[in-house]
Amino acid sequence: MSEMSFEELLNQSMKEIHPGEQITGRVISVHKDYAALNIGYKADGIIKNYDYSREQDLDLTKVLKIGDELTVIVKRLNDGEGQVVLSRKELVQNQVNERLKALFESKEVQHGKVTKVTAGGVVVEIEPEITVFIPKSLLSNKQNEDISSYDGKELDFVISEFNPARNRCIGDRKKLLVMEEKKKRAEALEKIHEGDIIEGSIINLMDYGAFVDIGGVDGLLHISEMGWGKIKNPKKSYNIGDKIKVLVREIKDGKISLTAKFPEENPWLLAKVNYAMGKTVKGKVVRMTDYGAFVALDDYIDALLHVSEIQREKIRKPEDVLTIGQEIEAKVIDFNEADKKISLSMKALLPEPEPTKESTEDVADVNIEEYAKKMEEENTEN
Repeated sequence: MSEMSFEELLNQSMKEIHPGEQITGRVISVHKDYAALNIGYKADGIIKNYDYSREQDLDLTKVLKIGDELTVIVKRLNDGEGQVVLSRKELVQNQVNERLKALFESKEVQHGKVTKVTAGGVVVEIEPEITVFIPKSLLSNKQNEDISSYDGKELDFVISEFNPARNRCIGDRKKLLVMEEKKKRAEALEKIHEGDIIEGSIINLMDYGAFVDIGGVDGLLHISEMGWGKIKNPKKSYNIGDKIKVLVREIKDGKISLTAKFPEENPWLLAKVNYAMGKTVKGKVVRMTDYGAFVALDDYIDALLHVSEIQREKIRKPEDVLTIGQEIEAKVIDFNEADKKISLSMKALLPEPEPTKESTEDVADVNIEEYAKKMEEENTEN
């Protein structure tokens, strides 16, 4: 048997490897974009930074050092220069997918740190190499939120979708926030009762009213319930964050209706005294229609001055005689407490007109006593 050459002995001592095989090597040199590994084969292995992880433009000198052991997959036996092409990314991705699958199937709440913020959402790292993407729409229960502030934050969420074929793993934080909000709302509702007076904080303003936080739960303060005075635009009367005292008017199907009209402050309690029938009052013209003018008697109560009650002479419409803001004096000719309506008359305060010459000529002089005596005699004869 002939003696084997040194090369043949060396080759015999080297293990065989195949593409797709998982092997472990030791780092023998590290550069920014690639590293060389001794893999116990006749040729060294080479791994490029883009085959190391999913992170683009990774500097390998920051994650590897000479002597490190690294488990990799064989991609090709020859890169054209006699070196074995290795990949860690594929191996890691397989491990990541297995781990994400287990987390997804557990249905448990996950915890992680935001490592990247994009226009469409955030990347959250649960464990090293184990990341989940949370879209902006599933990040919060707030609309039009600036998500740049989430960078570096730690978040709780659930994994709502996992699709390894599309390399897709989606997290949902909004679901947890909604569940927590419902829980807090239910707890708060147990402590709130109709008739309670609470100091709340305005959290949102709409054209039709305001939403007020009254201790972990919000209620609607409709524009018609914002006070005894008239409010045309809530956004001009209040600001978000304003403190306001409200009364819980109704709780129905989990919804709370609020009012700022407190019964003891009802201006109509004194109105029947201040604006009783026959009283002369002063007010300011605040609005006009074809049938009359509305006069503000105070900050809360308006009265109607019908067009026929403005003056004795017939007029077609109120603005023929009156102007907005004009101070007037009138007499209360009707007070309807039930319907909260008051009618006024300026005409009633005018002096009675002097009889005209024509009207006096048409009246005959009559001796009332003689006429009565004559009527009595006629009745006796009959």
